[in-house]
Amino acid sequence: MAVIDQLGTTAPAGTTAPAAALGRRDRLTLLVLLTAGFTLAVDFSILNVALPVIGADVGLPLHALQWIATAFALCAAGFTLLFGRIADLFGRRRLFLAGLALLGVSSLAGGLATTPGVLLAARALQGLATAAVTPAALSLLTTSFGEGPRRDKALGLNGALTAAGFTTGAILGGVVTDLLSWRWAFFINVVVAVVVLPIAVRVLPEGRPPARPALDLSGAVTVTLGLLALVYGLTTAGQTSWRDPLVIGSLAAAVALLAAFWVIERRHRQPLVPVSVLRRPTVAWGNFAGLMAFATETSLVFLLTLYLQEVLGYSPLAAGLAFSVLGAGTVAGGLLGPRVIGRLGAKAGIVAALLVQTAATAPLVFLGSDPAWIGLLLPLTFVGGVANLVAIVGFMVTATSGLPDGEQGLATGLTTMSQQVGITLGIPVMSAVVAGSLGGHAGSGAVLRAVTIAVAANAVLCLVAALLIAVFLRTRAGRRA
Repeated sequence: MAVIDQLGTTAPAGTTAPAAALGRRDRLTLLVLLTAGFTLAVDFSILNVALPVIGADVGLPLHALQWIATAFALCAAGFTLLFGRIADLFGRRRLFLAGLALLGVSSLAGGLATTPGVLLAARALQGLATAAVTPAALSLLTTSFGEGPRRDKALGLNGALTAAGFTTGAILGGVVTDLLSWRWAFFINVVVAVVVLPIAVRVLPEGRPPARPALDLSGAVTVTLGLLALVYGLTTAGQTSWRDPLVIGSLAAAVALLAAFWVIERRHRQPLVPVSVLRRPTVAWGNFAGLMAFATETSLVFLLTLYLQEVLGYSPLAAGLAFSVLGAGTVAGGLLGPRVIGRLGAKAGIVAALLVQTAATAPLVFLGSDPAWIGLLLPLTFVGGVANLVAIVGFMVTATSGLPDGEQGLATGLTTMSQQVGITLGIPVMSAVVAGSLGGHAGSGAVLRAVTIAVAANAVLCLVAALLIAVFLRTRAGRRA
C-alpha cells in the first residue's frame, strides 16, 4: 500500500503540519474502492479483442457481436445517475456491496455461458453492477476524505487506476484469450468479488439519511429511459450511420425524455436530481470537462488502433501492447494531477491539461505509412495520456466540490454518467469523420488520410473544450477560478 500511504504525508495549503496519517481501516477502505474501480474499468475493454472467438463459441453471428459491448454500455450508462442518487438515499455501502455481488454472479454466468441469450444477459447485468458500484465507490471515497489535498490525491489515484484499467483490459483480453480462454475475462471478476466482498463488509462506512425519503419515480424513469435512448442512439450510429432512422429516432427520444426529466425535477417536491445542483457552474462545466476528456482520448485510441492495424499492419495484441505507453502516461497523470490542481487550481489545471493534450494530439496529423512513425506516436501518446488524466482529476475535484455529503452520491453519479457518455460518444463521432473522409475508398492510403483528418478534428475538440472551460467555469462564489 505504498502508493496509498502518500495520502497521509501532505499538508493542506497554508499549513505546516502534515495531514493525519491513514490508519489501517482507512487504507483498507481505499484499497477496496480502488480495486473495484480498476476492475470495472478493465471490464470495458477486456472482451474487445476476443469478440470473434466468443461469437464462434456461443453461436453469436458476426453482425451481432457488437451487442456484447452494447448490452454492457446501455446498462452501465443508462442506470448510473439513478443508482448514484439511490446511494445517497438508501446507503452507499449497501449499494456497493450489492453491486459487487451482482458483478461476481453475472461474471460467473458470462464465463459459463454457452448460448447468446445467457451471454448477453450476463453482460447487461455486468453493466448494471457497474452502474451501481461506480458512483457508490466514488461517493464513499469523497465522503471518507474531505475536500482538500487528501481527497485530491485519492481521486488522482482513482483516476490513474481507472485509466490504467482501460489499457490493461485491452492487453489482458488478448493475453488471456491466447493463453487460456476468453472465459477467464469473466472469471477474473469472480475472483475479485470473492476476495474484496468480505473485506468491504468489515471496513466500508455506511452513510444514509436518518429518515428515508420517497424516491422520485417519475424522474427516475424518464432520466433512465432518456440515457438508455441516448447511449443506444450513439452506439448504433457508430455501427451504421448518423442518418439511420433508428439512430435519429433514438436521439430524438433521448432529447424528449431528458427535457421531460428537467420539467419533472423543477416541479417535484423531492426531486431525484435537484435543479439547483445542475445549475452550479462547477457541476455543469466540471462534468462538461469530464465528458470531453473521456470522449477525445477514448476516440483517439480508436483512431490510432485503425492506424496501427490498417496502416502499419500491427496485430491486435501488438497494437494493445503499443498502447501500454499511453497507459503508463495515464497512471503518471493520475499521480501528477493532484499536485497540478493543488498548485494551479482546478480550473487552470483542467485548461492547461487540455491545451497540453491538444499539443500532443495535433502532431499526429503528420503520421505516415513508414513503420518509423511509431517513434513519434509513442512519446506523444504518453504526454497526451498524462495531460488527459490531469484534466480528469481536475474534473472530478471540480464536480464533487462544494456539495454536502448527502449529495455526494448524486455528484459522483453525474461524473460517472459524464464518463460513460463521453466514452460512448467519442467513437461514433470519430467513426463518422473517418467514414466521411474515406468516401468509399479502400486501402491503407485512404485509411491513413481518413485517420489523420479525424485526428485533426480530435485536436480541435480538445482546444474548443479548453477555451469554453476557461471562459465559463466559475467558482462557487461566482468569480472565475
